[in-house]
Amino acid sequence: MKREEYKQLRKRRIRFRNTFIGAGAFLFLAAMALLALMFGGALFVSEEELTLDTASTVMVDGQEIEQIYSVNRTLVELEEVPEFLQQAFVATEDSRFYEHSGIDPRGIARALYRDIIAWEKVEGASTITQQVAKNLFFSNEKSWMRKTKEVMVALYLERTFTKEEILEFYVNSIYFGEGTYGVEAASERYFGTSVSEITQSQAALLAGMPKAPNSYSPVNDPEAAKDRRDVVLMRMEDESYITADQQETLVNETLTFEENPQPEETWSNAYVNAVVDEVVDRYGISREALKTEGYQIETNMNPEAQQIAYDTMQNASYASGSVEEEVEGAFVLTDQEGKVTALIGGKSYEHGDRNHALSKHQPGSVMKPLAVYGPALMSGQFTPYSMLKDEEQSYEGYGDRAPSNVSGGYEGQVTMYQALVESKNAPAVWLFDQIGVEEGKTYLEKLGLYTEDDGLSIALGGLSEGFTPMEITGAYQAIGNGGERRPLQTIATVTDRDGEELEPKEQAESIEVFDEETAFQLREMMETVVSEGTATSGSYGGPLAGKTGTAGHPTVEGQNRDVWFAGFTPNYTMSMWMGYEASGEDYYLTDSSSVPTALSKQLMTNLEGVIDPGEEFTDPEGVESLEQPIELPDSTELQGSLDLGGWSVFQGTLEWEAAEDDRILYRLYRKRGDEPELIAEKQGTSHKVQAFGLLGSRTYFVVPYDPATDREGERSNEVTLSW
Repeated sequence: MKREEYKQLRKRRIRFRNTFIGAGAFLFLAAMALLALMFGGALFVSEEELTLDTASTVMVDGQEIEQIYSVNRTLVELEEVPEFLQQAFVATEDSRFYEHSGIDPRGIARALYRDIIAWEKVEGASTITQQVAKNLFFSNEKSWMRKTKEVMVALYLERTFTKEEILEFYVNSIYFGEGTYGVEAASERYFGTSVSEITQSQAALLAGMPKAPNSYSPVNDPEAAKDRRDVVLMRMEDESYITADQQETLVNETLTFEENPQPEETWSNAYVNAVVDEVVDRYGISREALKTEGYQIETNMNPEAQQIAYDTMQNASYASGSVEEEVEGAFVLTDQEGKVTALIGGKSYEHGDRNHALSKHQPGSVMKPLAVYGPALMSGQFTPYSMLKDEEQSYEGYGDRAPSNVSGGYEGQVTMYQALVESKNAPAVWLFDQIGVEEGKTYLEKLGLYTEDDGLSIALGGLSEGFTPMEITGAYQAIGNGGERRPLQTIATVTDRDGEELEPKEQAESIEVFDEETAFQLREMMETVVSEGTATSGSYGGPLAGKTGTAGHPTVEGQNRDVWFAGFTPNYTMSMWMGYEASGEDYYLTDSSSVPTALSKQLMTNLEGVIDPGEEFTDPEGVESLEQPIELPDSTELQGSLDLGGWSVFQGTLEWEAAEDDRILYRLYRKRGDEPELIAEKQGTSHKVQAFGLLGSRTYFVVPYDPATDREGERSNEVTLSW
């Protein structure tokens, strides 16, 4: 073989070998690409994304009041979707859905041709399965790479799920505009009804919307929506889902829709905000999970009471202050079982605002029964008639100034009963010092009121952080409930998307804080607070016990920062706070606790039509009702006279005018040196003194006396009987 021929032969062999290798490599790569296309979809699929986000529903007696969501979607099973709507989707979006394996080669070829002509991604031609893949796992970016991944996932979905399951994914994942996802939310949004109740014409309209949700929205453009509906009906006839006569009938139907936008009412917002907090705290469910996992939350709300409380608070007169329009208020109402009946977080609270029912505020004197008088009665060393010091007195750890009474004066001594009714500060601090700060805090903790403070100012509600109206309501509920605190709950049950009822992380336990007698005595004293003491403002026809609270402003002398009323009826407990969200010397109240007291009574009056506050309190067996403290008269006028009592012997008569309170006794004293002699103790208005001689003389005075407290009042003038 010649040299030239050899070279030519060698070149042909090399070309053949290279061609063979190239063909092999191409076939290998093609096979690998095919395998990746067929089986690589699993790389882009996650169980988490296959579980569609759905709203959690907050309910009362099974009726929805609000939804909590990041995506407005309510999941439905395919059998709940009318067959006509399923057919409409298939006819419009993917007529060969039940025949292909996830991709439609003819549709892809057509779309690819148009993309090449335009030299960019311009047409989808996606199957329903591909749309599910895109909706669940990819963005709306138009690129060949995204389309390839979409095909891979579609093939995976077809191998993993049935056609019915894929169609169920589809009807729940489609976007219908206005922030609405899935056919159920869309039906509610545009027709005001569940998808299972829509008409065939409405179903055709829904099936046509996904192509351009905003453009084909019956709200935005009814004419375009009708045209799109008619296109869907034409496609359904083409695919033999309906006859020509059915199509003509439906096309001639007037397009009907009932716009049902997301509710803008805010009457339930504050309560739902409290529900969210409780779900997070008691059930350990994150706020994000609440928005995506479709929980059903049954609440303890009374919706009629909540609406009345909301309307009343919106239209009420609030405490006057330096910035009138910014004065806020909050109200919490619970039954004696601890079920929160109504909760108002502000006079016009909306989601995102500060919920004042759950925000800490300085409680003022509403603390006195909780931290001071209740614990003192429980100690066994004090009774409602025990005498407390009412003097100007400084205390270590209280502050620079001695606690002063609002009235500005001191009486020396007052009963616990009187100190509570008149909300005196000096006796409360004195008594708190007597029982000890730690003892008082022990009871506060049992009442669910935790504070790091450890000073005597706790007695008057002077705290570093304060307490929320919800917490104060829970504490007063213990008094109204015979001394037993039942933790307040907005939630009755929580159910997951599978219908399983969830158990809270910890069961809320009731705890006995006060014994029945102590709770009874506190209640009776606080009934007098309402009828004759600091809580007389306003009017309420039923039995009511309560306490006012006023927290002075820290920098504006003589003005207030927070004002309160907390109290209870036989069946319900409440608290109301008023004040500012802002702080500082520019924000202060010029009104007192009389305003929230009056509004609380107005609210309870308004609520009587939907709740039963109770007609009378129930007294524990074997415990006597408290009599109100005796008010001893400031002065008593004594008069005396002599009568002839026989031969050269005289009798004396002493007379005085008795006080209106017939419980007051009078002690008569004869003056003898430095120590007067008690000669009588009686209830009447006169007394005969024993006979004495013609030349004798005797001096007397009378003192009013309270046998309940063993306390004497001011002595009368002195009267000397002599001849």
